[in-house]
Amino acid sequence: MGIRIEKVDLPGIGFRHDLVTEGGRRISVVSHRDGERDLGVFDEDDPDACRDSIPLSDDEAAALADVLGASVMMSRLTSLSDETAGLFTEQIALPTDSPFLNHPLGDTKARTRTHASIVAIVRDGQLIPSPTPADVLRAGDVIVAVGTRKGLDGVARLLAHGPD
Repeated sequence: MGIRIEKVDLPGIGFRHDLVTEGGRRISVVSHRDGERDLGVFDEDDPDACRDSIPLSDDEAAALADVLGASVMMSRLTSLSDETAGLFTEQIALPTDSPFLNHPLGDTKARTRTHASIVAIVRDGQLIPSPTPADVLRAGDVIVAVGTRKGLDGVARLLAHGPD
């Protein structure tokens, strides 16, 4: 069984999106017409009985989506490298004294110089997938790169010391 998402209209309230996991558990998000939303967790023994309902503000819903999105992307990148011999995924903290701090990512020319690709930036707990050359590197950024061991070591050196 794959993952299913079902949409249920709730007349006078809004609508509910149900996610039924591979294990048969049901989690829902109720979106009210007034913009409010609730996260619902259903009883394991009775999938029609909501065991708990948690109201979420816009900021809380966005934070939850960011956390789930970031963890899913990292899991997928990790599993990709697990399946591909010689290809690795690594998170590299941007050094506080990096010559590329407050400069566009394109200034690194990382792919050309190291043959490794920067596929994401994690900033303040949020994921920036597929960053463009114009995305500016900031203090506290964690760079997610994919490449060979040699290429990833090269990215780490490049970010720390600049081009050789």
